[in-house]
Amino acid sequence: MDIQQEIVKVAENAYCLNLEMDWFMEVVNARLQHYFEALPEENGNGNTLTSTNGINPDTIPAPDLSNDGSVYAQFVNHYKFTREERLLLVLTIIPHIQPQLLDVFFSTNKNIGRGFTEFGGIKGTRHSGFIPTIETALFIMGGTDLALRFMLSAFFEPEHVFYAHNILSIDTTAGEPFPSSVISLSHEYVDFFTQGKLTKPQFSTDFPARRLTTSLEWIDLVVDEFTAKQLDELRIWLQHGQALYQDWGMSRTLKPGYKALFFGPPGTGKTLTAALLGKMYGLDVYRIDLSMVVSKYIGETEKNLEKVFTRAENKNWILFFDEADALFGKRTNVSDAHDRYANQEISYLLQRLEDYPGLVILASNMRNNMDEAFVRRLQAIIHFPKPQPRERLRLWNGAFSKSSVPPPVSAMEKIAQQYELSGGSIINVVQYASLMALNRSRSEISTEDLVEGIRKEFRKEGKTL
Repeated sequence: MDIQQEIVKVAENAYCLNLEMDWFMEVVNARLQHYFEALPEENGNGNTLTSTNGINPDTIPAPDLSNDGSVYAQFVNHYKFTREERLLLVLTIIPHIQPQLLDVFFSTNKNIGRGFTEFGGIKGTRHSGFIPTIETALFIMGGTDLALRFMLSAFFEPEHVFYAHNILSIDTTAGEPFPSSVISLSHEYVDFFTQGKLTKPQFSTDFPARRLTTSLEWIDLVVDEFTAKQLDELRIWLQHGQALYQDWGMSRTLKPGYKALFFGPPGTGKTLTAALLGKMYGLDVYRIDLSMVVSKYIGETEKNLEKVFTRAENKNWILFFDEADALFGKRTNVSDAHDRYANQEISYLLQRLEDYPGLVILASNMRNNMDEAFVRRLQAIIHFPKPQPRERLRLWNGAFSKSSVPPPVSAMEKIAQQYELSGGSIINVVQYASLMALNRSRSEISTEDLVEGIRKEFRKEGKTL
């Protein structure tokens, strides 16, 4: 999309959202007028009287978005949102784009000298504006009609599309009534409705995962034939998994998603495979940073991991857990309360992974480090062994720059046969030898430099030539 198209798209979004907010405020003003006029007042004779001459807020029609080309309108039409659902959605958008519109709910109840409890909401800190709660939404949609409010409560159940698809979130506080929970719009949907695109989450404490990409292609992955055949199963699932669940109706008997364990020494292609699977099928791959997930404090590991799963819901992301035994290692014998909780923590993690509908890849150097209860639930366990001479020769040949002149074929065949190295180590050796060639202002890669590079790699592993 060029800059001109982006400008047009943003203008369409702004126009549509303005229509929705104008309608929303018309409903809010009518609701407030209707509410205040319905409050009992005493006349001069001491009798109570009420007035409801204002417009009924429930009769104000929502804008017709059937022919609107904006992202917001297409979103509303796709989900076939009701009038009340649109009111709820706009309520959560306003704090991000027109927060002053909700200042009307800061009205003071003169009888008690503070805000109206029935309006709900809290005051932001840095935002300083009105942050809506469920009570706010129920008041706008249903006023004081108790039966209607009970029915509208269905909009706040976990199964509703708002929460199942991570569009809205509910922030509850222990001990407080549920309607006092803050409701907010996901930041990615704020960007979606305004800019017309879903932004990628940024690595942070709120999202401890980094997007994994590669410039390589599937042909650059060098593994043995048996491993390649097993990887084909993952590729087939990514291509036909949805058809299996939906078209063939297997969702009744199969658990969601696909879980695989990659195990083998470092540098054998586990991470590259995850990145290539995403690249092949146009899926985002996120590598979870376990240093920011695993915590010694009780309950923190689950909270940190939940941040990833919440953002990943319905995105069809591939989740990649490197050194996964840090999370899914063998459970300990229970000797104290901490051990008991650690085992409960693993049980939670296993269940959370089982419920994820996409592809989850766990990577570990050793299969035996993994918890057996979880290993039994995996659909695939794929070994990435150190490459054999034939694979090593392919790795060597593919590692050199096209601007360089590698040693003769016979020399490379001898090196591939003689030295057991992983793919990652071979790349390190080629980098070292290439730099030495550049330092000599030559394009020829010398066998001596390759051997010296191999010697350096062996030293890292505590081995000698």
